[in-house]
Amino acid sequence: MNLQQPNANEALQTANRSRSVSPLSGICTRCIDGCRGNCDIFKATFRGREVIYPGPYGAVTAGGDKNYPLDYSHLNIQGYAMDAKGLPEGVEANPDTATFPAVDTETDYGWNKKVKMCVPIFTGALGSTEIARRNWEHFAVGAAISGITLVCGENVCGIDPKLELDSNGKIKKAPDMDRRIEVYKRFHEGYGEILVQMNVEDTRLGVAEYVRKKHNLETIELKWGQGAKCIGGEIKVNTIERARELKKRGYIVTPDPTLHSVQEAYRVGEIKEFERHSRLGFVTEGAFFDEIQRLRDLGFKRITLKTGAYPMRELAMAIKYSSLAGIDLLTVDGAGGGTGMSPWRMMQEWGVPTFYLQSMTYEICEKLKKKGMRVPDIAIAGGFSSEDHVFKVLAMGAPYVKAVCMGRALMIPGMVGKNIGEWIKNNDLPKTVSTYGSTPEEIFIGYEELIDKYGKEMKNIPLGAVGVYCFTQKIKVGLQQLMAGSRNFRINSISRKDLMCLTEEAAKVSGIPYVMDAYRKEAEQILDSEVKARFKAVKH
Repeated sequence: MNLQQPNANEALQTANRSRSVSPLSGICTRCIDGCRGNCDIFKATFRGREVIYPGPYGAVTAGGDKNYPLDYSHLNIQGYAMDAKGLPEGVEANPDTATFPAVDTETDYGWNKKVKMCVPIFTGALGSTEIARRNWEHFAVGAAISGITLVCGENVCGIDPKLELDSNGKIKKAPDMDRRIEVYKRFHEGYGEILVQMNVEDTRLGVAEYVRKKHNLETIELKWGQGAKCIGGEIKVNTIERARELKKRGYIVTPDPTLHSVQEAYRVGEIKEFERHSRLGFVTEGAFFDEIQRLRDLGFKRITLKTGAYPMRELAMAIKYSSLAGIDLLTVDGAGGGTGMSPWRMMQEWGVPTFYLQSMTYEICEKLKKKGMRVPDIAIAGGFSSEDHVFKVLAMGAPYVKAVCMGRALMIPGMVGKNIGEWIKNNDLPKTVSTYGSTPEEIFIGYEELIDKYGKEMKNIPLGAVGVYCFTQKIKVGLQQLMAGSRNFRINSISRKDLMCLTEEAAKVSGIPYVMDAYRKEAEQILDSEVKARFKAVKH
């Protein structure tokens, strides 16, 4: 089975010349001396390390396209012809009360002080990548008006050109972080929250102290890793002056801008860009609990944790330590996701795929529960984009999983909405959009609804935010329909019994029944029972 073909991909702007390609190497079966390109090997021959990353940097979001042996398409959702779970107390289930618009999609998370969200999704970590910085207003306002949580990712302060540090190397002023928090807060109305993520460099710079003191944030997120890569985050910069500045702030910068050979290579145009990398974090039990206590002493009311596609050992550490520390939300991020500029081959070939990782997560949660431990609220991330994904993740992880973290799927509407605004301004709408009209009111299905709510403030809501809102409403309504069909009228009524596996391998990995076994016992009981019919039974 060819799960993913190496040596050429649209993400790297490379392609094979031949129609026949070796499945293992990805090299054309007939590689000709004189070929004019453009496979990975061809391009790497003269651009080397640049071919590691998707591009063009700052203009794309890239997600792995490896076809794993098992994924969520191997699950189907059960639908029923009777009962209704989760209706308000005292409401009798009947065709007039159990309608899909009556489904409540609200969820919450938190150890003691809960955060509510209108829909059980929230953004991936939007950090120091150029695409996150440039589109921040669209993403942040969109999350706020949609009533979902927004994650401000790592390194935002560290790469800010206007960052000011005190004599101890701690943040004195971080204008970009200020902007990001204030934009979300302006439209935040009680559902969701903004939480800032910290890595090694952020901790050293004093990000937690800064956002707590200046912005009175109640939540901070620690980061052990992510599903897209097993190294720290990276960005690209295109001037040597900027590269030197970031190296001076303590980042790993490659190639090293302080070397004479690199400076000469930049001067003659050989080197056109530099990479800024974060350091690897090292997790130890003692250091983790010490950091939790330090953050609580700073006044944070909630502390969340994000971990990556690590093996079961690190996953067990994350869940158990989160239980002992009273972590408010643990986000488990599986391989197959990605938002920024993760190394392409690493994104394809590293880490535990989400389906397997969530199966491990449920198993560990069950073991801790049997030991009498409280399991922290959990979110799952790793390449999700639709309402059926949300249902399957919640059901597969019930009752522990409270939400789904969406990276690219919540970024794309922000970018599309922003671009529609530019196309309207330039009278350049593509037919895919102009079919619906030529004004925001005609194009965006939720526009008038937002005008009713925000009135004159609507002029300050960018169209990318409207796009995020419309997409979130699509997820909400689609989820309501799936939930109603499975007779679930609240998020917490969804259970693992609402899923079936389409393959025996998926059943073995997940513990969800194979389609031919699901509800078999109940069916046998019906077949063996006496039916008390009100009409005269047919004689056989």
